[in-house]
Amino acid sequence: MVNQQWPIWMAPLTRSRAMQPGNIPTEMHAEYYAQRAHPEDGAIAIISEATPVCPEGHGYFATPGIYTEEQVDGWKKTTRAVHEVGGKIYCQLWHVGRVSHVSLQPNGNAPVSSTTTLGGGKTYIDAKGTRVKTSAPRALETAEVHDVIEKFRIAAGRCMKAGFDGVEIHGANGYLLEQFLRSGINDRSDEFGGSLENRLKVCLEIAKSISSEIGADRTGYRISPISGELEGGRFDENMEETYASLAIGLADLDIAFIDVVESFSVGVREEGLDAICARIRKAFPGGDSKLYLAGGGYTRESARAALDSKRCDGVIFGRDFISNPDLQKRLRENLPLTPWERRSFYLGGAEGYVDWPTFEDESEGA
Repeated sequence: MVNQQWPIWMAPLTRSRAMQPGNIPTEMHAEYYAQRAHPEDGAIAIISEATPVCPEGHGYFATPGIYTEEQVDGWKKTTRAVHEVGGKIYCQLWHVGRVSHVSLQPNGNAPVSSTTTLGGGKTYIDAKGTRVKTSAPRALETAEVHDVIEKFRIAAGRCMKAGFDGVEIHGANGYLLEQFLRSGINDRSDEFGGSLENRLKVCLEIAKSISSEIGADRTGYRISPISGELEGGRFDENMEETYASLAIGLADLDIAFIDVVESFSVGVREEGLDAICARIRKAFPGGDSKLYLAGGGYTRESARAALDSKRCDGVIFGRDFISNPDLQKRLRENLPLTPWERRSFYLGGAEGYVDWPTFEDESEGA
């Protein structure tokens, strides 16, 4: 297995280094992604950091958007740099919903959601990394939900203008789409609440509209079918049925891949998860399309086992890609990994962002 290339993807990783004001990607973003885009030593494909589709979609300071021309121009630097080294990059489209604070919202408005229920947790709101409790949300009116769906479609078109190879819809980790999907959060009584069919509508309508806009073969979707209380309040009364139904609906749209967050911790798998994943895998059997990408807490050993068993078509790595731009090479050749440093995850500049060496560079400097 030493010389066999692994189907390793780079996970979407919020790094909060967008230029202010305007939440605009910079030359440093281009350098960061290009370093990890070499298809032989890095990722066979990259999913960008979560990228808000509208000003209301922001929930953390300095995250780059995709709703202005300046942001599109900024992202062009990244896609050009990635393609110059032979890489591929998808833009992850994001709306945080209630996981936000009034200071990050236009005109200091309340964050929007499927509900008025506070989700709990904290977010950071400035360059100092000041963390505050999220603000109470306002429930979107029915007409406004349709407007959000449209904003995702428009954003996907902007991604194509920016030069991305496709998009991934962020439907995981407690953000807006999951706020509509889960029965323990969605307490609506309109066409987007109540039954599972209704709760699936926002997710599937967004996937449908984006597929129509840019092509299903350029469209992916991220889910997190785990109760894992990321910040609390993420209950669903029937996780298996909810996520199996979502997977079937997405497969019927013939989208290119589904990105499944299977854990928030290394080596932890919730009871019942395997049954959910098996049903998702049935809907996304792999081959030339309908890929099942597995992520969340994978190690070299567990990734190899998952790939060899054909349980998935690719494995997504996140934090290890931060400190190992040549992660593909290191995994494939059983080389040591450089440990990541949590202090450099968010905010800041080049340090801990674009200054991580490859194994070859480390060896030359030894």
